[in-house]
Amino acid sequence: MSPKSNLPLARALAALCLLSPAGLIFGADAPATAPAAGAPGARKGGPPGPPITPAEQADIAKLNDLPAWKAGDGDGSYSVGPMYTPAPEQTAREGVPHGRVITFTMESAGSKFYPGVDGAAFKRDVTVYVPAQYVAGKPAAVIVSCDAYGAKNNQLPNVLDNMIADKRLPVIVAVMIANGGSERSMEYDTVSAKYAEFVEAEVLPRAEKEAGVVITKDPDGRMTLGGSSGGVCAFTMAWFHPELYHRVLSYSGTFVGLKRDDSAPHGAWEYHENFIPKSPVKPLRVWLHVSENDNGAATTGAAFRNWVIANKAMAAVLKDKGYHYQLVYAKNAGHTDGKVIAQTYPQALEWVWQGYKPVTK
Repeated sequence: MSPKSNLPLARALAALCLLSPAGLIFGADAPATAPAAGAPGARKGGPPGPPITPAEQADIAKLNDLPAWKAGDGDGSYSVGPMYTPAPEQTAREGVPHGRVITFTMESAGSKFYPGVDGAAFKRDVTVYVPAQYVAGKPAAVIVSCDAYGAKNNQLPNVLDNMIADKRLPVIVAVMIANGGSERSMEYDTVSAKYAEFVEAEVLPRAEKEAGVVITKDPDGRMTLGGSSGGVCAFTMAWFHPELYHRVLSYSGTFVGLKRDDSAPHGAWEYHENFIPKSPVKPLRVWLHVSENDNGAATTGAAFRNWVIANKAMAAVLKDKGYHYQLVYAKNAGHTDGKVIAQTYPQALEWVWQGYKPVTK
């Protein structure tokens, strides 16, 4: 399929500020309905697990005392909420150069990585944002987005337009990739290098061709982004291929036990349980979010299905190992909550890209 610009339609949608009850919708699986306080948390892959223990409840309650997150904060754990205000950067602004938005479709039949289970072919759309400041032929920094996070309602292009113009971010191309539908969990929750290798071999070369851009090979100029299972996939991409990605942004990351195999008996729970604490430090800069009423919030960590406990543990092991990290705990919010993303997205991006210096050759 030949590329087509969807910029006029996207700008119109952005101007309308289409809202869900939880706020602006950023990703394919956001926002989700949060479980009621005190009720068994929503769990993927099965019924609610055993209830959370009093000791676990007491430990999680400490998150409410975290300092309020603000611009300029360094490594550490912080909180936002319970009230939320959408960040102005997500709205198209007059007088700011607007980038191009290109979409194309990839057929699973042509993929060596994800050709479709049992021959069941499917299509996935890819949306590419190219900033107005991009210089043809010059390698640009990139954000690779799982679930095409940021594509809906043109929010990531709007944020990048405004922040690049204000010189708060470098010139960044965004490649927003739809998931494989029924294969989503296989792609995102599997703890392996496969998805990153798929993106590198099949998606990015096609994105460069369709959008007429060159994407940097410098891992310090490459960021992954996602929410829920897409959030853990974003981390997985950088963990298995730190020579490709140094920067990670995850909303409600699924660092729990969904896809288990011999190499990861507890699935993505292994990251904070074994992989990070027992591995040499990798050159990663990681921003994490989790919500008060996130998935599995009322279940015990012993079931490997509590998103709050999992992300809290991720922050703890990243801190212990000396990583650059932030964890933002959202009060009065649920899984990949749109109102949280609408408030935090620009500031999170600014922190993730801190210290980046483009390679000039």
